[in-house]
Amino acid sequence: MKPLENIRVLDFTRVLAGPTCTRILAELGAQVTKVEPPSGDIGRIAAPQIQGQSAYYAQLNGGKRNISIDLNWPEAREATLRLCQKTDVIVENFRPGTMKTFGLDYETVRQENPSVVYVSMSGYGQNTPWSTRPAFAPTVQAESGATQTQIDHFGNDLSRPVTDWASHADIYTGLEGAIAALAGLNKRNATGTGLHGDVSMMATMLAVNERLHAQINELDAADEPLALGAPESPIFKVADGSLVTIAASPISSGVFMRYCGMMGRNDLRTDSRFLTASLRRENLNALLTEIQNWMRSFRSFEELEHQVSGAGGLAVGKVRTAANLLDTDWAQAADPTYTSLVGDLEIRLPKGPWLFDGEDTGSLSAAVPKGANNREVLYEVGFDDATITAWEDAGILSADV
Repeated sequence: MKPLENIRVLDFTRVLAGPTCTRILAELGAQVTKVEPPSGDIGRIAAPQIQGQSAYYAQLNGGKRNISIDLNWPEAREATLRLCQKTDVIVENFRPGTMKTFGLDYETVRQENPSVVYVSMSGYGQNTPWSTRPAFAPTVQAESGATQTQIDHFGNDLSRPVTDWASHADIYTGLEGAIAALAGLNKRNATGTGLHGDVSMMATMLAVNERLHAQINELDAADEPLALGAPESPIFKVADGSLVTIAASPISSGVFMRYCGMMGRNDLRTDSRFLTASLRRENLNALLTEIQNWMRSFRSFEELEHQVSGAGGLAVGKVRTAANLLDTDWAQAADPTYTSLVGDLEIRLPKGPWLFDGEDTGSLSAAVPKGANNREVLYEVGFDDATITAWEDAGILSADV
């Protein structure tokens, strides 16, 4: 039995933050039913497309049932409220106020289902002056200080992008949303009543910033490598051309001493160029050259790691692609992916990262077409074939099957 096998989730989410949250709940065993509008989750049009189906959508929405219903119809809102009455967790990531226009907001639903755990994810929170602003990961990352940190670190050269490709604000908010759902379920189990979890992308980006203490309190960071152009974890090259990184900057005093020990270069500790963090920052290129020359003495990453780990040194890692990683002995043992069909093509997708009693959560069923489970879901809350057929004819329900 998976940890959440007895939990029913109603999923009013789209694109990334919300689907990430509900995918986690599905991986943990919950029965997740995605409620999708006739126009569809815009994640379905994301590239790459395989025979008209999005691999992006497939990764985020496997393991979920799907009902496609037009909430602009009173009949649709009535039917969906019935679904809300029989669910344990509701997750939505509409702009604040949208669910209320459909009569499906927390205050309305909890009158029918006091034990419901209701998680709302948004850019800036449900009740703030910025609540109605559109929010996407790059804009929230810019507003929260994350992009400025990248500019400070790599330089303000606006001829090239400084925001990386990953939608950090969305993914982290999806994780925090899943935590809110689990916290709500525990409260419900203890008290019999649910709660409304309000999780914003903006607050999330502050919460996951491990440097926030220094950035907002103006703490002295003289010994830290955060100044312009100073690499936190520099990348070097060994003799066979492999790129490797060491998980700390040689600017910091304690780390610098460990570099010297690993390299067998105690002379660097008394080198006038490197006596303090400020001097090491000023002479960073010279310091990195010393380390790079040492790196070239190793024929391969494996040879470097063997010496460094044996000397009690710093953690090192080889720069790989994700595809390269899946060819390693770690991947053979950890088995971190499963195969799923997108169209007629079998692709690999990531599993949840947990082991419970030594077992992983396994594979998810393939993401289904829009409306694939309309009848199954509506039967469960008492609607008959005649009603469902009438709703199909009227356009209240839609399906791509």
